[in-house]
Amino acid sequence: MAELFFAFTIIGIYIYMMTSMYLSSKPENPMTQKAEKSRIALIDDEAGMRYIIRQYLDPDVYDIREYACGEDFFEDFDKLSDNFPEVVLLDLNIPDKMDGLAILKQIKRNLPAVEVIMLTAHGDTRNVVEAVRSGAFNYLLKPCSADELQVNVERAIQHRGLVSEIQTLRNKLQSRSHLAQIMGLSDEIKQVQANAERVAGTNFSVLIQGESGTGKEVIARAIHEMSTRKNKPFIAVDCGAIPSTLIESELFGYEKGAFTGADKRKEGLFEAAQDGTLFLDEIANIPIEVQGKLLRALQERKIMRIGGTQLIEIDIRVLCATNLLLEDAIKSGKFRLDLFYRLNEFTVYLPPLRNRREDIIYLTNRFIRETNVELEKQVGHINKMALERLIQYQWPGNVRELKNVIRRAVLMAETEIDADNLIFDSQATIQSGQGPVSSDSGQTLKDIRKDAERSAIHRALQLCDGNKSEVSRMLDVDYKTLLTKIKEFNLE
Repeated sequence: MAELFFAFTIIGIYIYMMTSMYLSSKPENPMTQKAEKSRIALIDDEAGMRYIIRQYLDPDVYDIREYACGEDFFEDFDKLSDNFPEVVLLDLNIPDKMDGLAILKQIKRNLPAVEVIMLTAHGDTRNVVEAVRSGAFNYLLKPCSADELQVNVERAIQHRGLVSEIQTLRNKLQSRSHLAQIMGLSDEIKQVQANAERVAGTNFSVLIQGESGTGKEVIARAIHEMSTRKNKPFIAVDCGAIPSTLIESELFGYEKGAFTGADKRKEGLFEAAQDGTLFLDEIANIPIEVQGKLLRALQERKIMRIGGTQLIEIDIRVLCATNLLLEDAIKSGKFRLDLFYRLNEFTVYLPPLRNRREDIIYLTNRFIRETNVELEKQVGHINKMALERLIQYQWPGNVRELKNVIRRAVLMAETEIDADNLIFDSQATIQSGQGPVSSDSGQTLKDIRKDAERSAIHRALQLCDGNKSEVSRMLDVDYKTLLTKIKEFNLE
């Protein structure tokens, strides 16, 4: 009998062990698996306040780490590897070596993608404004409600995701394989892409010609990204934005004591672009007296800093762009013919948007998608009448103007873009009707463009109360060119 009892006992233990092993090895039902928790860091010197805030946030949704001061946070921060917090709840008034503002600024320097919500019991307007300027997502007055805290944390997490999505989209659009997606799908753009790919693998100097707003720097960056220099610097220089008295020192650098104010040695942009690409935008604005030194640098592959005595070898690829016909500048004596030949080893011409209207639809839809992400909106599409108006418009500002128009339209629209949402940079071609200026009016294309430019500059001067620097930024035109246009159109 005892032997029988012992046998049953052994069998029972065996069944229990096998059942336990089965249950422990059984995969968890996917429907019951929990989503990954959002990572929250809470920095507050008051233990009681940390306890209250922790009760407000569901531990099944948030992984919360508490810190009494900034030093504790940054000490832990160094050990976190890539598992950084998504949102930081930060007390503005921490009586420690690092106050809330100092902690905020260091977080934004080290981890700019982390969203920071400031907590303050005092409503100190000056410090709150400074916190927002320094990158805080929002601020809450203590004591806040659980709902208020939860809503702000969720908004911060969503905003962080949207910013990340926009950055990913931008990086994607700048890559070589997406050049067509950036510019359009017309036959003209396919030819531009083919030319860019053809010249990218060489060391040719390339002259990129096209009207303002057609995307000359986009092509320059694409050529660089498709070249063997893609992992080296790409230095873009707007030659029209640098005063003529400073452009030589900016390009070539200077030695200490070379002139008044040169209290230390400074490397120029040629040296900054070493082994990479130097993109000279608006090349026609380089003063004639500097052009000779630029030509010599390109031919000899050597430069000398202002005030220097040693030649410095350079290995760079030069790309340049202009919205003017350099042949006209050569005839007027403003541009050297030998420099033109040196820069013009290969030419890429970007056609204006009005000559490739099939790209308007493609680019419009792309800009709607991008702006929806940026503004957190869901504007579905553009209606037929508005689209016809876009196609008929002359686009003196080209793709840049189209992007501005669509971004404004998405901002104004609710669910779809209609004609009333379209606010054009230039009113010259739409004031008398919905369509473009007809060639029957007796105006040449050059006359039409001049009228559009005059109207756009006049309107911008009114909006900016005559501030030419603001007008330059608004119209995205270099300051020197703007002054020339204002004089030409007698808009003083």
